[in-house]
Amino acid sequence: MQISSTSTPQVIVPGTQHAGNAGNAGNAAAVDGTALGLNGENAATATPVNPTPTAAAPLRRGLSNWDQPLQGDISGAQQALDFLEQSAAQLRNLKADLSARLANRQRADGMLEARVRQFSNSWRNRGAASGGTLDAQLKFNAKGSETSFTVRGMNLSNLRAGGREVIAMTVGGGQNVRSVVLEAGLSDVQIAQRFDEALSPAGVRARLNDDGQLEFTTPEAQWSTVRDTIAVQGGGIRFPTGQLNRVKAEAASAQVEPETWQVTDSEAIRSTLAQVVGALAKVEQSIASVRQALAQVAARVQNAAPAASASGMDQVAQNFVTTSKKPGYQSLLSITSALAGISRERVLSLLSLRNG
Repeated sequence: MQISSTSTPQVIVPGTQHAGNAGNAGNAAAVDGTALGLNGENAATATPVNPTPTAAAPLRRGLSNWDQPLQGDISGAQQALDFLEQSAAQLRNLKADLSARLANRQRADGMLEARVRQFSNSWRNRGAASGGTLDAQLKFNAKGSETSFTVRGMNLSNLRAGGREVIAMTVGGGQNVRSVVLEAGLSDVQIAQRFDEALSPAGVRARLNDDGQLEFTTPEAQWSTVRDTIAVQGGGIRFPTGQLNRVKAEAASAQVEPETWQVTDSEAIRSTLAQVVGALAKVEQSIASVRQALAQVAARVQNAAPAASASGMDQVAQNFVTTSKKPGYQSLLSITSALAGISRERVLSLLSLRNG
């Protein structure tokens, strides 16, 4: 489904902490142009490298330095998938129990009611259990779940009608008023864009949904505040003039509503069974969607992994051998840089592994 560093780490060759400026310059050259393999086939070549005294060698980011958003995407997708798979298992059990009750293969012992209550309690914890990545419509969003809603009076047929009008809106009950200019001839896309540009600083986005209707979204954690504080003032064409007036915002219906399920009689059980079957289909569809998102993240992980080919390593080794055979400063530079950090204890420990 999100650890990065914006600065280049400084590399210090052991034993040079107290050297002067000339020594530091030499160390920078040793790191940049030797057999350490930092620059692939350019490493350990006979071509001299002349970095500035303050320049440090760029280090290649490896898997341990994945950016935080990438890790967050993986974690969020896994949490959502775990929650959905557990929910699917509960729904399958509930479906079997409801069917058995209708077929008189199960007596009324309170178990069915307990199953419904258990699933309802589990589903109520959807936000926390999914890491805040799964909304009420079972849509996965690694950046955080959102609530989709509509505002009374803000349907496209009403907003298209009439002449030019400036609509003032507030969200959150503050004095930060946002203005939307509507005029004749605007397309549906343009109307949605103007609301989106005006309200996005307040954490509310506007768009056309799949049905071509104007729809607003806000982070799920912010929904209750938006619902209770959104207010509008118009110019008397589409909305009344005067003071800001509270308008009703309604959230889109949830895909699964276990709080409405009843098992008091056969008719209620049949209705609940139909809803359970529908909920199971939606959950399984969401599972497939999250798995696809997780696969995409896995592909990003694969692309982020540093590529290390056998041919590239062979080239680095050959460059080192070639350079070290040539007399002069470049040969000494390659050998000393390759041996930097290697101690007697490390050599002995490696030899003991080989002898063992």
